[in-house]
Amino acid sequence: MANIYNYLKNASLKISNLSRQPQIFVYLLAIILLSIPLKYIFGSIACILFLAVSFSSLHKIKLNFNKALALPILLYVLMILSLLWTRDFDATVAGLQKEILFLLIPSAFLFVPNLSKIDAQKIFRIYSFGMVFYALYYFGKAIFRYFQTGNKAVFFYHELVTLDLNAIYVAVFASFAMFYFISRKGKLLLERICIFILAIFIFLLSSKSIIFIDFLLVIYFYIYFSDTQNSVKMVTISSVTAFLLFSLVFVEEIRERFLIEYETAFVDNTLNEDIGNRNVYNVSLNQAWNNEKFEQNHFFPGTAMRIYQIRIFKEMISEESILFTGFGLEASQENIRKKGKEYNLYEGYGEFNFHNQYVQTFAELGIFAFVVLLGMLILNIKKALSDKNFLHIAFSLTMIILFLTESFFCRQRGIVFFIILYSIFNVVKKHKRK
Repeated sequence: MANIYNYLKNASLKISNLSRQPQIFVYLLAIILLSIPLKYIFGSIACILFLAVSFSSLHKIKLNFNKALALPILLYVLMILSLLWTRDFDATVAGLQKEILFLLIPSAFLFVPNLSKIDAQKIFRIYSFGMVFYALYYFGKAIFRYFQTGNKAVFFYHELVTLDLNAIYVAVFASFAMFYFISRKGKLLLERICIFILAIFIFLLSSKSIIFIDFLLVIYFYIYFSDTQNSVKMVTISSVTAFLLFSLVFVEEIRERFLIEYETAFVDNTLNEDIGNRNVYNVSLNQAWNNEKFEQNHFFPGTAMRIYQIRIFKEMISEESILFTGFGLEASQENIRKKGKEYNLYEGYGEFNFHNQYVQTFAELGIFAFVVLLGMLILNIKKALSDKNFLHIAFSLTMIILFLTESFFCRQRGIVFFIILYSIFNVVKKHKRK
């Protein structure tokens, strides 16, 4: 027993000593971000290491209150309280295990030595080069599969990175890395090559929302942040626009994903030619919002599906007593299924969540959690604009817009990506660490 005690004591002292070295947090945070696209076990181990080192200094570092970090902690408290009224206790307990990083990561950051802007840049640089490596890996994997199957689909969307990893989420991760390189002053040739690789990767991932957001952010950067001459800015913006238009016109897989939204948005019952069954019809936005019943052969394009989800949430608010409490964390799915049956939707649609983080939070945790979520996003963008930090602005705006189309916190990868970057940006200091 004495040997075990001494071993644990020595290990504790080593961890405690590490916590006095701010650079260790730079590498730990970079490792967490790099582990996001990997299997969950790697991310869990990285988070545990970060938490162990952070909390080892609990008794030595004075806690500094940070309202930006207090909000995700408050959000998690509301998640715990939802156990008192949840419609699905087991699902809420499982959700609390997944969402616990909203409590642990911000709490750990309260004891992390102040990160400087230089520290943050080191974290983002390691992460961004790592994302370039991932992109090259998936390119190589797709090429290998193409020679095996002759199927061009392996280069696009979920086929490129797997459905479990999810093309939309990977596009978000890659976009942040791309904007790190774009925001760099005096770019090296290697960094320009990285921008090109990540841009191609993002286009092949074919996420309509991310391509749209990135296009706007690139224009925003060159108008307000770039130090280059106006003529160079115009050439760059024109080139980006031309590249986007070229992709939409000549790359069939990308063109089709955009066209189905455009062609079906305002025209009822257009024939879906991409599904083998000839009797499948697309649902328009008007139908998604107003139809009293649907047919089993009705297909919901992405935007129509999200309009329908907002519609049924509106109905749930009026029919159920959930304004202040919600259904409980992760406890809304059964009500979505019931609405699907009520409207005679194809059964598979009942397994989709709200695909809208604002609605998801409101439906599961009530109006107070919704306000907390808005508070997090407002504080985040406010600090980004105050610091005039383009990378922070890019992250903030991406999250604000993406939350309209994705329930980002329903996946562990989304939770880790958001809470780590949110915490870094909101504790980083403008001055250099002495």
